[in-house]
Amino acid sequence: MIDGQRKTGAAIRWGMVGGGRGSQIGYIHRAAATRDRYFDMVAGAFDLDPARGRAFGTDLGLDPARCYADYRAMFAAESARPDGIRAVSIATPNNTHYEISKAALLAGIHVICEKPLTFTTAEALDLQRIARDKGLIVGVTYGYSGYQMIEEAARLVADGTLGEIRLVNLQFAHGFHNEAVEEANPAIRWRVDPKFAGPSYVLGDLATHPLYLAEVICPDLRIRRLMCARQSFIASRAPLEDNAVTLMEYEGGAFGTLWTSAVNAGAMHSQRVRIVGSKASVEWWDEHPNQLSLEIQGQPPRLLDRGMGYLHPEALADDRISGGHPEGLFEAWANLYERFALAIEAHDDGAPERVAGLRYPGVEAGIEGVRWVENCVRSADQGGIWVDYR
Repeated sequence: MIDGQRKTGAAIRWGMVGGGRGSQIGYIHRAAATRDRYFDMVAGAFDLDPARGRAFGTDLGLDPARCYADYRAMFAAESARPDGIRAVSIATPNNTHYEISKAALLAGIHVICEKPLTFTTAEALDLQRIARDKGLIVGVTYGYSGYQMIEEAARLVADGTLGEIRLVNLQFAHGFHNEAVEEANPAIRWRVDPKFAGPSYVLGDLATHPLYLAEVICPDLRIRRLMCARQSFIASRAPLEDNAVTLMEYEGGAFGTLWTSAVNAGAMHSQRVRIVGSKASVEWWDEHPNQLSLEIQGQPPRLLDRGMGYLHPEALADDRISGGHPEGLFEAWANLYERFALAIEAHDDGAPERVAGLRYPGVEAGIEGVRWVENCVRSADQGGIWVDYR
């Protein structure tokens, strides 16, 4: 990656639903998708207001005729064009993800969707079935998983450096919503409205990020049962939570904790992933994402840096500039979009086996995130009891 060499053929013609003017997340999708020339934006349905969406699209340099009033019009028109979009990114409120993703897949268009993929596991499984039948991919933008040091942590687990995994300690607990900020901010308001956000707030919006990182680092761990307690410290957010703690028992005896919060006053992000084994531990903190802490019992603690020759080759494959220079969230997302492009090209070529070993958050990751939230809500709403994971 460090020389920017393309790994696919022509750029993938690509569109976007949502992510228009004022969007919190639209720009990073566009910047990541186009950074390495893997995607070429040619169409969009950016806004519920057609005129406003068209104006935004033309500001991006798109043909006004391909700035559509809604996603249905875009999928119908683009699927009929010989130069129509092959993939679409969905950056809309949660309650629309299933409907838009399903429509795209049925139109023969690959999907890259914000999380949560759907409201229910049944809906997510439906998308998996359609994608399989159509030979399409579904990607989920767990953007933090594109960081180089997450891959290094996974390789340290895989090569046995940590020994037997015993503890998985996760958190994503910021303080930016410690007051009812949604009252003055529409971009936040929908996140605390069950009609738009679904059955949870911080469990689905924040917690699934470190949960997926743990799945990447420790792919062999399977949750056996969990217990969750959730609170609404800002009363107007009820029944959605702005703080939650989840305990997890894994098959094989490992134990996990996940604290997620939007009311951790004074904290920036505080997303941390700590994996404790019988020999050593690793810890990654998203506010210092270019480092990975490695602590081997009986030895001085080490701070591993991205871009250095002592890392595993699989981690260095994500490197974009020599060691010592910081890389950030845009680079991590671009790594993800590169993998989505590789998977799309392989499926379009009728050769999905070509990317059998490629790691990216696909439909299975989306399903698991939704399943985890459902189980957490089920536990919390019964008074915080242990529930078998299903």
